Amino acid sequence: MNIKELWPELDWIKDDDLRDKTAKTWELALERSVLTAEDLLQIPFTLLCGPDLKVTFMDHKRAVVHIANESGLKMKEFFKDELPINMDVLIAGAILCDVGKLLEYVLDENGNAIQGTYGKYLRHPFSGVALAEECGIPPEVCHIIATHAGEGDMVKRSTEAYIVHHADFMTYLPFKGRLNV
Repeated sequence: MNIKELWPELDWIKDDDLRDKTAKTWELALERSVLTAEDLLQIPFTLLCGPDLKVTFMDHKRAVVHIANESGLKMKEFFKDELPINMDVLIAGAILCDVGKLLEYVLDENGNAIQGTYGKYLRHPFSGVALAEECGIPPEVCHIIATHAGEGDMVKRSTEAYIVHHADFMTYLPFKGRLNV
């Protein structure tokens, strides 16, 4: 499976250079990971919600990208020039925000993906930025990777980073802490 098959949303990025660098970042992450692209279609998207979660890594990731894209488009429609949004930066950031997670995993004795020592010490926002910078991703996209998770609560976020942050958490928190009545 190639990156374009894994990420058809790459075609939404109009800037050829940014699109290529975004794909290259995923390729580099897969080269350095114990996981394959096919694994991403099967493993749970988080290790924090228990082993029975059926939502895959790519289900979650692609949902984040679609929600971020639609949110960006609606915000542009309603707020026009009052709140500028760079859609290429938004989409690239959404695609890349969890790329560092590929470095967090190791395989246990049964072949299951679990968090390894690297992932315990360096969470994916840090490793994701390192991978992205190595591939020439611009700072405004690296900012989204760095601030999409809780680590970003300590700094000011760009508009695109806010959108990705909320798209990510709205597709994670209901699984972690939903009210079941």
